[in-house]
Amino acid sequence: MPAYFSWPLAASALLVLFIVSRVSKLIHNIKLSGGLPGWKIPFPPLGLPGAVLPTTWWNPGIRWTWTWRASAYKDLKSELIALVPFMVGQTTVYTNSIEIARQVVAGGVQSPWIKTEETSKGVIAWGINLISSEKETWRRHRRIMGPAFNATTYGLVWAETARVFRDMAAAEGWDAQNTVSVRAVQDYTFKLALLVISTCGFGWSFAWDEPPMNEDGTMGIQKALNVYTTNILLLVIAPEWAFKLPIAKLQEYYRARETLSEYMAKQIADRKDEIHGEVEGAAKRQDVFSLLVRANEDDGKLKLDDTTLGFLSIYPDIQKELYDEIVSVVGDREPMVEDFGKLEKVLASFCEAMRLYPAGYVMIREAIEDTVLNVPNEGGQPGTRPLPVQKGLRVVVDMVGVQYNPRYFPDPEKYDPTRWYGVSIESEALTAFSVGPRTCLGRKFAATEAVCFLTFLLRDWHVSPSLRPGETGEQWRARVMGTTFGLTLGVESVPVTLTRRRPLPV
Repeated sequence: MPAYFSWPLAASALLVLFIVSRVSKLIHNIKLSGGLPGWKIPFPPLGLPGAVLPTTWWNPGIRWTWTWRASAYKDLKSELIALVPFMVGQTTVYTNSIEIARQVVAGGVQSPWIKTEETSKGVIAWGINLISSEKETWRRHRRIMGPAFNATTYGLVWAETARVFRDMAAAEGWDAQNTVSVRAVQDYTFKLALLVISTCGFGWSFAWDEPPMNEDGTMGIQKALNVYTTNILLLVIAPEWAFKLPIAKLQEYYRARETLSEYMAKQIADRKDEIHGEVEGAAKRQDVFSLLVRANEDDGKLKLDDTTLGFLSIYPDIQKELYDEIVSVVGDREPMVEDFGKLEKVLASFCEAMRLYPAGYVMIREAIEDTVLNVPNEGGQPGTRPLPVQKGLRVVVDMVGVQYNPRYFPDPEKYDPTRWYGVSIESEALTAFSVGPRTCLGRKFAATEAVCFLTFLLRDWHVSPSLRPGETGEQWRARVMGTTFGLTLGVESVPVTLTRRRPLPV
């Protein structure tokens, strides 16, 4: 080593170069932000390491849109917030404006906005699909999938939800009890939704009490679905090599992914054989998966909301209105899918819960060319102003921010199902199911499942919160109805007590 070499001097030079490179990056990212108000931060919220670090003043993290939902846009007096990183990552603009959302998610062949493969990583594990695709590819997927969501499908959803509900009640021993303590609502709603989607979406029928593991010790398909869907954020933020590490959670997720990949490949092959008549006597399946495979051969977010019961438990007057509507519509007979359109208040309670806890909490788009956004004037004033946008700018539609924007929803923290009275499930006003042409195809699927479940449950059971001594309903809401962030936004454990409306005879 030359005599003139100095480690401290080399280290100092490297430090200077690093600082210069970060300052240069910051200047570039500030320019890219177009002078919008916002924050200078070390890491972007949706990438590593920012996403896994807690939300603090110096690192917004993945949870900032929920934690600061009442203050961020208000304090900055803007419906566009620029998050400008100076360590790693690119400038991202967040918005809680529906008007801007409609511009960036509209799609179309000529659109300057696309959904990048990087931001769709969690939903392309088995190939490009309706959620991840863009432009003509998206149009083709939409054309293929659209016919699969029809009256026959919704009838199947209702029938299967009713079957799973009865199976659940029997397997959990509810049929023999007058009072049931539910430790976490989502232990039941998530599993019920999974079983209904498995049958109606894929034609896979499972019993409520089916064991999670096969007899040979391998992971069962129901268990694999549960592990995959509840941990899919790992796929988004973790590199592929991480799944080879001796970490139990990562290895379990890897096994679940492999199990589902193998199962899906076999299912597709089996359905193709049935469609082409290679399986004698095979019945024509009506599940969505079979319809999609059939449509694809010819051609060449479902989520049961966990929070609805939590809100109904602390607002007994609203729950009473729903019960009265159910009795009026259904009476003592079995609820049927034909009742769906008459159970307006039940549907409204689900829609309002979806507003307060939107499953799809972000929509991410990137400009592939220089363009312009028409930004609504601040303060609710009429008209718009042009905002030049440079190629490469990433815009995140903050769906939590949209649903809590007082410009659209006065008193946004309030659970108020009357907002949705008379609003069709197909209405674009239901922005929790996305906006514009990319509105979720499965929203009526989810709504049918939710209305059926709530109708069966509330007809026979009164729901109340499992309160601590001296605790009020609102205090209970603040304590237990926090959020979890994965590929979708969820709710933490919601404990409730079910009391049979007509006690069993002694």
